Amino acid sequence: MTDRAFSVVRAGALTTVQDLGRPGHAHLGVPRAGALDEPAHRLANRLVGNPASAAALETTLTGCALRLRTATTVAVTGAPCPVTVDGRPAPWGAPLRVPAGAVLDVGPATHGLRSHLAFAGGIDTEPVLGSRSADLLSGLGPDPLTEGAVLPLGAPYGPAAGADAVPHPGPVTELVLPFLPGPRDAWFTAAGLHTLATGRFRVSPASNRIGLRTEGPPLERSRGGELPSEGMPLGALQVPPDGLPVLFLHDHPTTGGYPVVGVVPERHLAPAAQAVPGTPVRFVRMR
Repeated sequence: MTDRAFSVVRAGALTTVQDLGRPGHAHLGVPRAGALDEPAHRLANRLVGNPASAAALETTLTGCALRLRTATTVAVTGAPCPVTVDGRPAPWGAPLRVPAGAVLDVGPATHGLRSHLAFAGGIDTEPVLGSRSADLLSGLGPDPLTEGAVLPLGAPYGPAAGADAVPHPGPVTELVLPFLPGPRDAWFTAAGLHTLATGRFRVSPASNRIGLRTEGPPLERSRGGELPSEGMPLGALQVPPDGLPVLFLHDHPTTGGYPVVGVVPERHLAPAAQAVPGTPVRFVRMR
């Protein structure tokens, strides 16, 4: 194993390797995967001098702790959290030089769910179908982090770019999801569509990287039965038999038999990565 690596001291609730994903393989039944908060992923890589496509870590709620085998520049973005090096406070949202042998601790999110941790040179695990992303649905890519695991790092690309200002996101007090209706909105009554546009929904604790599940009033169907299996895009609002919309995220299945009442465009999905359970959700029909 190369000295350009880190070992896992504390894996956290769910920490995975993510890059920009593996789009273009849905016809093979392979989801896209990739960083849920893509703007935060891109920023972390920029801060350490990487291209946006470099693989980084995505933590969930409780962060993680790592021991660096070589001096490395790192950056933490996404959900704000305390950062320490060998127990000493270190900056969030800025390039940080971590000495060889030191323990970098990315603490619990103060608000939001997912922090993104980039390393100069990126994480150099073996690509699968052109991506190093862990896919929780298909099992492709590296396994979620476990204590004692060692992951390799690539050679640095160049000096850290830095930034004049780094966004410090506040809590997601309401998740607003603009959607385009269809393709199966005709499977719902006018009352059901009205419920989608006006109902009081909230993020369910059952949400994960596959889909953001909701709690709230069920959508009334205009017909029974299910569809033959058909393609499911990123951002699809699929409605299972309980009538509660599920927003498909990056590890979603590529096909399904429940009707899709609408689709949230990809540019509006990043806030869903930071919406904690119980967050109010409002669906807004796009014109």
